[in-house]
Amino acid sequence: MNLGIKLLVAEDDPNLGAILKAYLTQKGYTVYLATDGNAALEVYHNDGVDACLLDVMMPIKDGFAVAKEIRRVDKRIPLLFLTARNLEADKLKGFEVGADDYLTKPFSMEELLARINAVIRRSFDENKPENNVFSVGKFTFDYNHQMLSIDGNDRRLTSKEAELLRLFCMNFNQLVDRNSTLQKIWKDDSYFAARSMDVYITKLRKFLKADPTVQIINVHGVGFKLTQKVD
Repeated sequence: MNLGIKLLVAEDDPNLGAILKAYLTQKGYTVYLATDGNAALEVYHNDGVDACLLDVMMPIKDGFAVAKEIRRVDKRIPLLFLTARNLEADKLKGFEVGADDYLTKPFSMEELLARINAVIRRSFDENKPENNVFSVGKFTFDYNHQMLSIDGNDRRLTSKEAELLRLFCMNFNQLVDRNSTLQKIWKDDSYFAARSMDVYITKLRKFLKADPTVQIINVHGVGFKLTQKVD
């Protein structure tokens, strides 16, 4: 059971919304139902929810707009998009605005529950302090605050930059498989997701140049490795 965990379910279809609320309540969640983007944001700000299910196509404000507003104030809360469309562009946009997962209608209730449990469990695990502060070369990386620091200079990372760097730090000097990284962070191993990941890795390499001993090595056709040169 998931006693004490509060979910925002933003769904403009009243029948589906009622079904989702009844099912997730039965599974132990406390569910707050909203039928448009403004109502969803009101619930988010007033009711202290722990995770959000956002329908993409909602009146007043769509799911993407709601997610952007939530991410301005909260980088960590799990966001899962529900959509009737299965377009690559929509998936990329969803992850760019900070989605943790993406589910295309129609879906089974069992799959939805599994996805919700996974993103919440991952969020709770990643917020354990011992898992989130790393020292690499001259750098200190604080994942919770998405802050990369060196010699008194701080750089705030985006959510995707921070997730990538944390994954590399947790596997320091070990090969990180390319496809596994795409599935873990983008939940998608398509061409578009791969190109997006390459852009973020290029940005991380630029940041890490402040310590020439630290680098992200490309293992051709396989993946990446965060390493430090030792003299």
